[in-house]
Amino acid sequence: MVSTNGSIISVHNVTRVFGIGQQAVTAVNDANLTVNTGEFLTIMGRSGSGKTTLLNLMAGLDQPTSGTLMFEGRDLATLNEADQVQLRRHKISFIFQSFGLIPLLSAYENVELPLHISGSSWRERRRMATQALEVVGLGARTHHRPYELSGGEQQRVAIARALVSGPDLLFADEPTGELDSATGATISTLLRNVSEERGVTVIIATHDVALAAMSSRTVQIEDGVLQG
Repeated sequence: MVSTNGSIISVHNVTRVFGIGQQAVTAVNDANLTVNTGEFLTIMGRSGSGKTTLLNLMAGLDQPTSGTLMFEGRDLATLNEADQVQLRRHKISFIFQSFGLIPLLSAYENVELPLHISGSSWRERRRMATQALEVVGLGARTHHRPYELSGGEQQRVAIARALVSGPDLLFADEPTGELDSATGATISTLLRNVSEERGVTVIIATHDVALAAMSSRTVQIEDGVLQG
């Protein structure tokens, strides 16, 4: 169910405070943001600016202290546990800076794992995982384990894993942060192509200026406050 105004996710007066009393830190302060379906959005900010916290809130990985987050017209705070599980399995995926691959599993097995957890058949898992690895250019590396892959290849596996369930919305937290500039540019191009060719909404938290330059829109965050 996509909302009638074309937005896939919207943030309304969202604040996130960690700690209490004199120890309280406001990581996100009264944020407002609307992201349209199919958009490739980057959230730019220095380390500690609040961009990762905002990303986690939008992905439903954290709860705001106040304010409302809407996904496809539904308030994330009203979703029960079963709804949240379905959201993460079928609608939203997340890519982490540290790749997050399971060391003992091959590239194929890492990508297949979310489908196994969601109960897909063996034939369906094989078809979808193989296709996802082909999309990211790793069809010839399916049986390699993470330690046998370069950093860029590991991030490609992570992207394939995030795409395999056919999500509507893909979040990425500093996806080029641990990569050299050339490899980072390749990953940035891959993410842009995923957004354009597959119609996936992509929201990225980054301080990578080159990655931001590829996006359809960039917003800045400083000391927890969205700029502009």
